[in-house]
Amino acid sequence: MKHILITRPEGKGAALAQQLEQAGYQASLYPVLKITYLTPTSVELSPLVNADKIIFVSQDAVHALNALKPAINTKAQFYGVGQQTADTIYEVFGVRAALPKQHDSEGLLALKSLADVDGSNIVLVKGIGGRPEITKTLKQRGAYLNNCVVYQREPVEPSSANWIDHWQSLNVHGIVITSNAAVDAIFNTITPAQLTWLQQCEFYVASERIGAYLQQQKINSTHIHTAAGASDHAMFTCINQQGSKMSEQSATPKAEKEAQPIAKNTSNTTKSDSAKANNQTQSTPQKVSKVGSVALVISLLVASGVGYEFYQKLNAGKVQNLAVNALTEQNKILQQELQTLKSEQLSLQQALLNSEEQIAMALNENSVKNQQALKAALQKVQQSGNTLNPQEVTSLQRMAEFKLWAEQDYSGTSAVLKRLDSLLSDHSGTLELRQAITQDIQTLDSIKPVATEAIYLQLNSVIKRIDDLVFNAVNLPEEASISDENALSEDVSDWQQNIRNSWNKIVDSFITIRHHEGVLIEPLLTDRERHLITQRIKLNITQAQDALMSKQASIYFNALNDTKRLVNEYFKQDDDATKVVIQTLANLEKESLNFNPQVTLQSTQQVKEWAQ
Repeated sequence: MKHILITRPEGKGAALAQQLEQAGYQASLYPVLKITYLTPTSVELSPLVNADKIIFVSQDAVHALNALKPAINTKAQFYGVGQQTADTIYEVFGVRAALPKQHDSEGLLALKSLADVDGSNIVLVKGIGGRPEITKTLKQRGAYLNNCVVYQREPVEPSSANWIDHWQSLNVHGIVITSNAAVDAIFNTITPAQLTWLQQCEFYVASERIGAYLQQQKINSTHIHTAAGASDHAMFTCINQQGSKMSEQSATPKAEKEAQPIAKNTSNTTKSDSAKANNQTQSTPQKVSKVGSVALVISLLVASGVGYEFYQKLNAGKVQNLAVNALTEQNKILQQELQTLKSEQLSLQQALLNSEEQIAMALNENSVKNQQALKAALQKVQQSGNTLNPQEVTSLQRMAEFKLWAEQDYSGTSAVLKRLDSLLSDHSGTLELRQAITQDIQTLDSIKPVATEAIYLQLNSVIKRIDDLVFNAVNLPEEASISDENALSEDVSDWQQNIRNSWNKIVDSFITIRHHEGVLIEPLLTDRERHLITQRIKLNITQAQDALMSKQASIYFNALNDTKRLVNEYFKQDDDATKVVIQTLANLEKESLNFNPQVTLQSTQQVKEWAQ
């Protein structure tokens, strides 16, 4: 029973192992790589918004990008290198992806929709260091390509020496490999003895690219078997077909060996039988009797019958000879026609040879002309410097406009413009355009975001201090002791004064003026009125918080103004708690809540004029 080792990352080889075991193989899962998701910056993810085509190189690329939840143009054309990648794209994004017949980089680049991509915005979602030929080819075809690196493959252990010894102890016959990173992980730290053992194993790879990379590790091509892709079905078919071929090759020599002794025995038996017959003939005695005579007469009669039959057959043979002669003549005619056809074939071959020579000469001439034109173009480029792609400049400018108006991301817009300025810095004749871009960058960097969280927390602190405020009250002095000025005199001569004093006492019984000394505080408002005022202030602060979160600056300032008026009117101004609240409200009124500043990019018109 052949033992197949599956090195795919964890969670990806179980189905293949089950298929192999059902087919009579022994299968073991031994992941040599682990997948780590990366976190690209917003600038690196921004090309997904305006992408015309998005290419995913693996299922891991799809899952890693989906984990970031980026803004992505779902109307773009999606591509998957393999069937499983295309299925994952549909499950995650709900989009049917284009799929090549040959599930590798070469098959993807052979698609008609990727043949003419001049000026197209293409995003390649991949892992670190993966698929360089896709990047190189699409750039050569004139595409504006952005690499979105979202994951990396790392060896499960830093050294693979322990793996090889373990595999050898398991008597592994074949190894499944689906990436160049897995090849590096296996062959990075092996000994010469371990390499010798690996060279005896069978390798089942997902593409010719991986097979060529294995040959660089000193693995003979006869031990490398390429599947029609990285899917479980493709790998199983490759392993099963290779196992069937090996079984046929091993069975054929065995059958031939078994057949040879039988033939020898048969010939020997025939020889022995003939020898026995000869011996019996020689040993039989010759006796003449009546019975022999009768037998002789019968033999003569039979011989005469046989002779007649022979005569008839002889006549028939003459007829057959005539037929044979006719056939011979026809064969001669056919041979002559065949010779004619051969001569015509030779003439055609000669004509084809001449045509091929002419075509080869024409190709050589065209090749020389193309090389001369290429050299001239290279010299022209070297003289004029690197050319600048207007489509790339326009695309970056559109991306900046989108971030400014659609997302209101001022820092992101500034980052895109800085990238555009860096691109233009290597080319002459763009000074005026770069000045406009620099002015836009300064304007965007000067916009300070509203400190929404800090303002919200300050308003919350005001609410907590409202209950500590002291209401205004009236200070009443204590009643002072007053001497009785209206006391009656006992002297008769003071009768007039006594009349006046009596009158004053009568008046005092209706109107009394009291005098107070010291401090006595009486509130101006009732408890219910004070509660309503406190609740009104808290309601105003809550309204200001809501207006802050919903970016309604006018409602925010009106609520603060009403709160400040109530505090000044109903609470003691010389109290420390009141002073703190009033100061906090004054600071909050100074906040500049410019939620939607009006910004116009000066570089937009400059880019349009430059591109024309």
